[in-house]
Amino acid sequence: MTSERASGVRCWFVAPANLVAACIARLPQSWLLALGNAATSLLWPLLAKRRRHAAINLALCFPELDEHARARLLLGTVRATVTAAFELVRGWYAPSRVLRGLADVQGLEHVRAARAQDRGILLFGGHIPNSELCARLLGDALGERVNIVARRNNDPCIERLMDGARRRVFADVIGKKDVRGLLRTLSRGGIVAYSADQDFNYQNAFVPFFGVAAATLTATPDLARRGNAVVLPFWFHRDADGRYQLRVEPTWSGWPSGDPVKDAARYMSELEAVVRQHPEQYLWVHRRFKTRPPGEPDLYR
Repeated sequence: MTSERASGVRCWFVAPANLVAACIARLPQSWLLALGNAATSLLWPLLAKRRRHAAINLALCFPELDEHARARLLLGTVRATVTAAFELVRGWYAPSRVLRGLADVQGLEHVRAARAQDRGILLFGGHIPNSELCARLLGDALGERVNIVARRNNDPCIERLMDGARRRVFADVIGKKDVRGLLRTLSRGGIVAYSADQDFNYQNAFVPFFGVAAATLTATPDLARRGNAVVLPFWFHRDADGRYQLRVEPTWSGWPSGDPVKDAARYMSELEAVVRQHPEQYLWVHRRFKTRPPGEPDLYR
């Protein structure tokens, strides 16, 4: 994972970065959120490309909103995304005592019921910016570490920093395309936080998301079957006062249906209903509609 290049002088920043991150992770919640607000203002000019992607997504998904309402939503989603960088640091570096009392958790009985069956658990969610912090909070509530699926960073030094931080608090870090690793963890009874609402460029089907055809992974039911895992929807958001609301739900009735496209559409429908409750807290800066059905133009050009 880390090369000789990564372990040499180029990685001088890893140790000081860990020290700074450990200090940020211990800030009171109100201070951390204020830091996110300030960073949003400072970074706004540098985020032009991400803001443009988010603005296109919001125009596609919320055509009923007027220009001013979408501008407020754009500001909210950029703020949530920038703040999530500090929440990520908190999730990686904060001692459990610092996190205690920050979250209300519902649905732990569904996890324990799956545990009683001696099966793995696929926590099926969406790309909410503070997902790793909420996975950590859920693990603390359960009294055991969960596993996460994460994309590896192309820079070996940054990957060294991030992977080391993640392994402090998660049972394992599974590569985004490491299917064998995912199945191995599930078959051993592990709990894995997992999202399939990005464009994977393989095993995709075009299904509606906010009324727009979105390339969506269809493999999740098959992965769960092969890993002998129970799929439990896992949703979360941050309230205005800074508290986190986490909710684990039972498997959707009639899901999987045996039809991969129908199951992917059900997933997008359930996710859309959750996102509509707190639309600013979704990762709109991602090019969710990058891949188009044949004959349709590039929406981000």
